[in-house]
Amino acid sequence: MRAAAIVGLQTSGSDLEPFQKQPQLDWTVGLPSRRDDADVILVFGGDGTIHRHLRELVRLRRPILVIPCGSGNDFARALRLQRVRDSLAAWQKFLKLRRAETIDLGTITPIGRNSMANSSDPAGVARYFCCAGACGLGSDAARRANHLPYWLRARGGYALSLLGALRRFEPVPMRVERPGAGSATEFRPMMLAVFANTPFYGGGMRLAPRAAIDDHRLDFCFVPRMNQVRLSYLFPTVYYGGHLKIPEVEYFQADRLRLETERPVEVYADGEYVCHTPIEVAVEPAALEVITNRA
Repeated sequence: MRAAAIVGLQTSGSDLEPFQKQPQLDWTVGLPSRRDDADVILVFGGDGTIHRHLRELVRLRRPILVIPCGSGNDFARALRLQRVRDSLAAWQKFLKLRRAETIDLGTITPIGRNSMANSSDPAGVARYFCCAGACGLGSDAARRANHLPYWLRARGGYALSLLGALRRFEPVPMRVERPGAGSATEFRPMMLAVFANTPFYGGGMRLAPRAAIDDHRLDFCFVPRMNQVRLSYLFPTVYYGGHLKIPEVEYFQADRLRLETERPVEVYADGEYVCHTPIEVAVEPAALEVITNRA
């Protein structure tokens, strides 16, 4: 079997070693350029490492094993690979049974006037995401977290950044168009818009607790403008999905939607900058093969 490894910045040699011990493996480091260069691809890193390689991973159509070595490991968490030893157990099982699971991915496509004016946001070019995307408070927190040192990002850095962003954040007027549900005619002030393929976001938050990676839908969570007291109450509930009991929070599932804002705002996904609004968000069913510990 030919195995290729994508190695994130925080990966050590001790992380790779247990996966290289099988004598029948022909092992290379680096993303394969062709499909016949590898039978399986191992990704050592967090959500950002996976995100940056998703387009090529989809093109190669090879089973992927994620080894959680990053500051944020929400995708690995969704695959029940919370620790390196979980990935090693899944790897050893795969070598015996050669079974993988097919899952969905999300896409974010810049559209409209802002995409045409901004060369970094080319209109009509979709970006894949594996976990979740956000704009509003979520993108502000992601941008702040990316400026933190690695050791702090890996220890609740996103949550700290979210708390910091809350103090000065101004709601963003947003308008949402859902196919089959009619078009919104008015902009509504929103604190946060999240579009999720997995239940986990921001290092273990369950902002989309009903999301499933193989149901051919995305989960959307919108938090409207609230006062500081209400927001302070809402924040701790996102770790167990309790925010869905708050009447103001809007939560639904769909295969696509269009999101506009009164002024262009940043969109982040899997902790990485993607583009500015307006955008179309959609699910791409059965886009990736993964090796998991899911039953």
